[in-house]
Amino acid sequence: SSEEEWEEETTTGTATATGTGTASDTAATTAPTTSTPQASSVVSGFSKDTMTTTTTTGSELAVVVPRNSKDLMEIIKEVDEYFLKAADSGAPLSSLLEISTSINATTTAFSAHTKGGKMYSNYECNLNPTSFWTRGFAPKLNEYRNAGVLVGGGGGGNCMVGSHSSTVDRLYAWEKKLFQEVKNAESIKMEHEKKVEQVRRLEMKRAEYVKTEKAKKDVDKLESQLTVSSQAIQSASNEIIKLRETELYPQLVELVKGLMCMWRSMYESHQVQTHIVQQLKYLNTIPSTEPTSELHRQSTLQLELEIQQWHFSFCNLVKAQRDYIQSLTGWLRLSLFQFSKNPLVRSSYESKIYSFCEEWHLAIDRIPDKVASEGIKSFLTAVHGIVAQQAEEHKQKKRSESILKDFEKKAAALRALESKYSPYSVPESRKKNPVIEKRAKVEMLKGKAEEERSKHEKSVSVTRAMTLNNLQMGFPHVFQAMVGFSSVCMQAFESVYNQAKCIGEEQEEVKRLLP
Repeated sequence: SSEEEWEEETTTGTATATGTGTASDTAATTAPTTSTPQASSVVSGFSKDTMTTTTTTGSELAVVVPRNSKDLMEIIKEVDEYFLKAADSGAPLSSLLEISTSINATTTAFSAHTKGGKMYSNYECNLNPTSFWTRGFAPKLNEYRNAGVLVGGGGGGNCMVGSHSSTVDRLYAWEKKLFQEVKNAESIKMEHEKKVEQVRRLEMKRAEYVKTEKAKKDVDKLESQLTVSSQAIQSASNEIIKLRETELYPQLVELVKGLMCMWRSMYESHQVQTHIVQQLKYLNTIPSTEPTSELHRQSTLQLELEIQQWHFSFCNLVKAQRDYIQSLTGWLRLSLFQFSKNPLVRSSYESKIYSFCEEWHLAIDRIPDKVASEGIKSFLTAVHGIVAQQAEEHKQKKRSESILKDFEKKAAALRALESKYSPYSVPESRKKNPVIEKRAKVEMLKGKAEEERSKHEKSVSVTRAMTLNNLQMGFPHVFQAMVGFSSVCMQAFESVYNQAKCIGEEQEEVKRLLP
């Protein structure tokens, strides 16, 4: 089935692979200096036999539990690999939402429906993505399309025929055509009314036969134009309805199914990551006493930037999901009901697509995202604390090195002075002894250098302890928050999809029963 294909294409994880990619670098200098062999699999060293959890669909999800201890770097690398796997979970969505790179197919398909070359001269020139996204709901569709790529990463190349993007483009093209035809019809109608009034006045005045007949011919001509215009309006309306029925609705169902599978993969991945980072609590290794290197500092700064991007992308995704379905539902409401002569009379299809989008809209509005957003922000605060402490350590290192350099310079000068004055060359009592004065200053600098070195060593210890503590506290918290959010998203989309699936099955059953 198509649902199974979605299941096979999606994998576990999240779209923030780059953020944790630098986490492994951060952990590298914090971990013990003894190296450990890298696991051939991200779940090597774990057992899937001891714990399972049940998803909302009733299937059992294997959850890894520790079988042997790992060091910090290995734990971070495994978390990172699940992030990388997660990037693939949105690939099917990316393919469905991809912007077409070739507009010729859309132009050709639309031109095939025009009659007698009645295409407006500037119409084909406007058949490009940038001109399409000028309507109320279109920019948000485009925004959601981009968000889909942030979540899942690169999709599947060029836009497929019948893709969601292509369908929306053609819907807009036909709506633009319909708008022009309606506008043209209104203009002809006004001109027709004027000509009819003119004929009436001429007949009342018993005007010349030729003038009256000419006015009547103008009326007949305008009536013919009105007939053609009405047919064009009906043709454009039929094409819009056809696109809505045969392409848009199936794609929306497919989109919801894809979102359901994507969030299921996210949920499963974050669950595994949550159990992996629980091992951080059991790390009893002695922190390294090596000072933070420049590479380490840059890696931590990069990690902070990637977590900021994670938070930014997450908020954009949540907003884009809401904006998309809100705009889509609003567009359907305008298309189906506002200009209908009898809003209560609707086709079964119109009721189906509108009910589906309304249910989707309600489900999205009920999803709480604040906990997950705050979870990422809390983790960002924890990493920022590490960055600040590393900066303080670096500053203390510079201070210690500066005083040590000054001490070594003064000590060298003292040695030169001591060699100049032999022990038997003692100045007169009334003169000052330069060696004694110099030695006193050097001793004072030596004490200060020792003090600054001690402060630097303490700062290194604080950095290492803070790094381990903040990761131990921050990682589980952010993954638990994301597990909760992805679980709610999965259930919401699952409910919407199952409802649409049931309605579709019922309608198919009715069709089979009808003669």
